[in-house]
Amino acid sequence: MMKILVLSDTHGHIDERILEYASKADEVWHAGDIGNLSVVDQLEKVAKLRAVFGNIDGQSARLRFPENNFFEVDGLSVFIRHICGYPGTYNQITRSLIETNKPKMVICGHSHILKVMRDPRYQHLHMNPGACGISGFHQIRTMLRFEIEAAKPTNLEVIELGARHIKKSPV
Repeated sequence: MMKILVLSDTHGHIDERILEYASKADEVWHAGDIGNLSVVDQLEKVAKLRAVFGNIDGQSARLRFPENNFFEVDGLSVFIRHICGYPGTYNQITRSLIETNKPKMVICGHSHILKVMRDPRYQHLHMNPGACGISGFHQIRTMLRFEIEAAKPTNLEVIELGARHIKKSPV
């Protein structure tokens, strides 16, 4: 059984709560818009990391991580890409990659909107963990956590990290 933490859209933000959850995972999957490589450097200190670059990421992230990440964990085939769309509205590139590779799980970011749904056409589970960073229009910072057992995701949890706006203490 593998414990997985899925996050996206950190936009350069990492904090102790994210790292605490990451340290309890066997693997952390980052669906892009890393924002600053110190984020992934810190995540790699506590768990194995798989990531893709997002549209805000610069050359250093693009050289370090792929745009499309296909892999298999405990028999579950996974595809991570930052900008995908959703089941029924996948962009052309994503649709082509799904049709060619036939993953059982598709993970994306970009929208900052938490969403988990089955895709009846391609027979996979689609996940967007929302955004766990503090930049963007989302109100609540979110991540996803689940386990992989016998090639299937189980015990899926939404992790709410609180409001996007972090209150600073008075000086």
